[in-house]
Amino acid sequence: MRVLAEIPARPSPELRAGTLRRRDLEAYARLLEELAGNRVVLVTGEGSSGRQAAVGLAAAAAAAGTRTALLECDLAEPRLADALGLANAPGLHEYLRGAADAASILKPVALAGPGSARATEPLVCVVAGRPAGDDGALLASPGCREAIEGLGSAYELVVIGGPPLRDENGLRALLPLADSAIACVGGSEARRVSIPVDGLVIQRS
Repeated sequence: MRVLAEIPARPSPELRAGTLRRRDLEAYARLLEELAGNRVVLVTGEGSSGRQAAVGLAAAAAAAGTRTALLECDLAEPRLADALGLANAPGLHEYLRGAADAASILKPVALAGPGSARATEPLVCVVAGRPAGDDGALLASPGCREAIEGLGSAYELVVIGGPPLRDENGLRALLPLADSAIACVGGSEARRVSIPVDGLVIQRS
């Protein structure tokens, strides 16, 4: 399977402080080039690697001046709100159940630091919301398709932080909604990817 880029491992996305490290942005530059022309990109992985890759990709795109939305679709084990210092709800879960409208789940994150000079707008995030026990059914619902299509029409790039690799049902519900899918893995995990993806991102420690 083709390796699209290599990225450094990080203890957390560190966007809470609004800081973008230049070396991280440089690591994602090749990945953005590889994904050029794809408006909706699904990112998965194991542990925190998929979330970190999704956040890094979205932040790098926004820092380069691309109108970008980051959508967390790990409804069973949401972590993005805590990682970015955002309110946990309302989020996608509440929207899909009709308990929140679209405007209330869009959360802007201002980017700062030496790598964000070209950013013209904040990165817009949609967190997963409160944990959902029926995440597979929600991700396969017409409402989820409508949410992703709506973001795709409003933003130049939508990065979907998908469920982990072990959640094949959730990922297979999202795959038809994305233009491209990538998996972030450690070097020894490359052969464990059992869903169809367009390439791998290798996370180096």
